[in-house]
Amino acid sequence: MEQLTHLPKLPSLASFRNMPPMARREFYTGMLFISPWLFGFLIFTLTPMVATLWFTFIEAKLTDNLSTAPFVGLQNYELLMRDNRVWNADPNSTPGAFWITIRFALIALPIGILVPLGIAALMNSKHLKGQNAFRSLFYMPYIIPMVASVFLWNGVLNPETGWVNRILMAMGIPKANVPGWANDTHWVYPAYVIIGIWGIGNAMLTMLASMQAVPTDLYDAAKVDGATGVQSFWNVTFPMISPVIFYNLILSVVGLFQFFLVPLVINQGTGDPGGFTMFYNLYLYKTFFGNNNLSYGSTLAWVLFLMVLAVTMLLFYTARYWVYYAGERN
Repeated sequence: MEQLTHLPKLPSLASFRNMPPMARREFYTGMLFISPWLFGFLIFTLTPMVATLWFTFIEAKLTDNLSTAPFVGLQNYELLMRDNRVWNADPNSTPGAFWITIRFALIALPIGILVPLGIAALMNSKHLKGQNAFRSLFYMPYIIPMVASVFLWNGVLNPETGWVNRILMAMGIPKANVPGWANDTHWVYPAYVIIGIWGIGNAMLTMLASMQAVPTDLYDAAKVDGATGVQSFWNVTFPMISPVIFYNLILSVVGLFQFFLVPLVINQGTGDPGGFTMFYNLYLYKTFFGNNNLSYGSTLAWVLFLMVLAVTMLLFYTARYWVYYAGERN
């Protein structure tokens, strides 16, 4: 990923002093235009991050006077490492929040990448009529507020009155055998995945745009070599759109670690059914705002940040083996 290693650098103090007046004015103008972002980053991002890092080393509630909070060192991190509500992996009991998140991610991540990729490939077909209409229809659910979408699907997947179960019963399936969806430990993750598929429009659109940007002469060369449609997709389309797939993969991984809103709205954040929806980020939220535990909630947040950072760095490391950038020289 050579293009990421040759970014422009800020001028040193010596080079800044030697700048021509015109270059110096341009530098001042650029800094003036980005100053709102710098101010927002310092006040609303960096300062809270530093503050929450300090909170992990003290013992405090949201209602406590922070100036008198006792310093406890790494005690919060030690407590987190022993917290069965996070790390419990016993198959005979309710899994911990971390393993619930991982289990759901293993189901949702492949679907969240392959489904928009497949739809984009179908949309890119020259034999498809009404491409613009289908593209708009697939993208429209993405712009609907997530809370509204969750409430909508909560009604659609309602075990008693939902459209899906009514259709299944109309097809002859007994009422006792229809899925319980969000109220059933065996069906709650598929229900969440279905709700997630509702919002794949953005991923589909970016993949479709990347497919349409693949040079046609590459397909012509593959056709001359006798490549089939599948071979052309695997050897031409996939390498050329792999940066966009990688981009969506990163976004999906980060989003799954932060999965929170759907179980909060549908299951009221209780972890039901059977504790199988107490995701890591939901447990963090309840610890922070439900139990008012400022220190332990901050510790959960920083561990989550470190886990996401580690997984992201691992993905960037593996990208060199399967992500192709057309501008690279190596």
